[in-house]
Amino acid sequence: MSISKFTEEDYKVIQERYLELKEAAQKRCANEDEMAIVQKAFDFANDAHKDVRRRSGDPYILHPIAVAKIVVSNIGLGCKSIAAALLHDVVEDTDYTIDDIRNLFGDKIASLVDGLTKIKNVLDDKSKTLKDYEVQSLQAENFKRILLTMNDDVRVVLNKLADRLHNCRTIDFMPEYKRDKILSETMFIFIPLAHRLGLYEMKSEMENIWLKFKEPDAYKEITSLVSRNIADQEKQIDDFIAPINAALQKAGFDFIIKKRVKSPYSIWHKIQTKNVTFDQIYDLYALRIIFNPDFLSKDTERDQCYHIFSIITSLYRYKPDRVRDWVNHPKSNGYEALHCTLMSDNGIWVEVQIRSRRMDDIAEKGIAAHWTYKKEGYISENDSEMDKWIEKVKDILVNPDVNALDLLDIIHNDLVASEITIFTPKGDQKTIAKGATALDFAYQIHTHIGHKAIAAKVNMRLVPLSHVLKGGDLVEIITAENEQPKREWLQFLQTRHAKSLVIDFFKSQKTEIAESGRKILSDQVASLGYKMNHDTLGILKDEYNIPGGSIEELFFRIGLGTVSLSTLSEILAKSNVEKGHTWNYFSWFKKKDSQTRKPVKDEYVIASCCRPIPGDAVIGIKNPDGTVTVHKKTCPVADSIASKHGDWVVVPKWMEEKDEGKEFKVRLALKGIDRVGLVNEISRFVSLVMGVNICKIYLSAEGGIFDGYIDLFVKDKAILERMIKKMSSIDGIQNVTRTDPMA
Repeated sequence: MSISKFTEEDYKVIQERYLELKEAAQKRCANEDEMAIVQKAFDFANDAHKDVRRRSGDPYILHPIAVAKIVVSNIGLGCKSIAAALLHDVVEDTDYTIDDIRNLFGDKIASLVDGLTKIKNVLDDKSKTLKDYEVQSLQAENFKRILLTMNDDVRVVLNKLADRLHNCRTIDFMPEYKRDKILSETMFIFIPLAHRLGLYEMKSEMENIWLKFKEPDAYKEITSLVSRNIADQEKQIDDFIAPINAALQKAGFDFIIKKRVKSPYSIWHKIQTKNVTFDQIYDLYALRIIFNPDFLSKDTERDQCYHIFSIITSLYRYKPDRVRDWVNHPKSNGYEALHCTLMSDNGIWVEVQIRSRRMDDIAEKGIAAHWTYKKEGYISENDSEMDKWIEKVKDILVNPDVNALDLLDIIHNDLVASEITIFTPKGDQKTIAKGATALDFAYQIHTHIGHKAIAAKVNMRLVPLSHVLKGGDLVEIITAENEQPKREWLQFLQTRHAKSLVIDFFKSQKTEIAESGRKILSDQVASLGYKMNHDTLGILKDEYNIPGGSIEELFFRIGLGTVSLSTLSEILAKSNVEKGHTWNYFSWFKKKDSQTRKPVKDEYVIASCCRPIPGDAVIGIKNPDGTVTVHKKTCPVADSIASKHGDWVVVPKWMEEKDEGKEFKVRLALKGIDRVGLVNEISRFVSLVMGVNICKIYLSAEGGIFDGYIDLFVKDKAILERMIKKMSSIDGIQNVTRTDPMA
């Protein structure tokens, strides 16, 4: 921010933007009194930010106005949230206090502003007076308190999402290290939060901005391919729509049809995760049929969705395995729609989404629209999946066993976890996290059923409790009254809820279990040649992130088997506990012995999680010993670290002169049609034609189709891309993609 007198042009722009906001706000504010509050908030904020400019040079007040516009137009919130958005930076950036806001605007608006200020303070915390691990703990504890505001008023988080979206829109003006921090936080926290709150439009925009700056080359290539594709096939899509339009009009539906192209991020993500090319993405186009239900009809809103489905599938062939019935079984964030994929007469697959006006509002504006329709009686408290999810978040936040240092990971994992749908013997539908076992499901039904479970029947077949469930499974839990939880259950349970219930059960035996854990630890420490003293225990409880930092809890968790001692030797050796030295090492860093190695400023280490090579867009993470770990900008590990410790992010200047000629290990995934001599031709091409060293080749063929991978060494990304392009031309190879790194 900078101070510079506003010009007449500045005042003109401010007034124009505010009038746009005012016009949008009038649709959400119930009366003149509410509009007067919005006007008062604007006048106050406008005066407080007078002559203050953003990095872009624009008047600062344009940012709060833009955030307020997102709050009302993209999310659909009302007067108090609009006012809070206008005021959200006043306390942070001026001499005004929360008490001043409370005196002028009342408790609720002050509470919203206070919540936003606290989130900003936590995310921007760069305290240098605390040790690194103390800063991390403080941030996690503060963020835990902030997320608790979701239980009191979710509008704090919604306003913060609006603030984050506008910061992403104007991220060009940020220095690179700040940009990387904001984008990492956005991907790790705010994008999954927007998804879970049903704000698909905002989620998609943030994802595209993330891709634009994290993988600029991929973003440009994909947007160029999409534009070219649209130009080539727009008439074909219009021809596809025409019969649907005519048939629905004939059937008497009141509707509109919207055309949509898959977003650049969605395309990139599919290419990365499915190892496909752009040409292999068949659901590039989507149509939304949005209809106003006929409330005089005997058919329900749901029945009318199915009626439209029957009409359009009588016109075009559809792909049965691509039908998604989110009408009968809404997603956990409240999303409802009926999806199908149809084949056009021109041979193009087109996804069609069928939604009522209510469903479309909830899909676009998420929880705010959900509240509105709930008031009108469309959704009961018990039927709302979104309400259930917010209650689930509350359970996580108030659970005393949740370690503050793990909180953001728990919340993030819960936000992005894929869910599957399973059925009870009575036909009731349940959702559970992908990867969950039959025992996880037993505990989801009821604690007593979980405690008494002995086996399960999945699709009428007897299976053990450790059996991993799949979508569509019919699951019955078999119980016995004399059964009780076993410690080994903790080795295969997947859901936090089930694990916590089993741990709670064993707390009645805590003394005995803790004693067995103490003996296990003591024996292993002694066998490694160390003493189990105060320093040793302090290191271990910090390293294993024990809730509450209790030594007894450490022993208890070891006795239960939830704390593995497989890395004990490494931890003790690199902590030098016999000399009383304690250093906080973080699990995501390559641990280094601070006694035997002095910090080396700006020495670069290639991250083993993503293995970047020269030419990749990269981000640097400063390690405690002064080295910098270099990650690809799209690496989820780097996003996780940067989202919590933005001040550790640096712009790496790797590949200096001393690195010239160095080779980097990469993996290429190969797919295609098998033929005699293919392996020889591939190896000859790589070694002789491209002059690249091969580390390993693995190919597997079945039914005339092969897939596999090749590990090799390259000097930079340009060489790798040339190789991929030329290798793709070898007869029989249909797909070559750079894939996940080797361990």
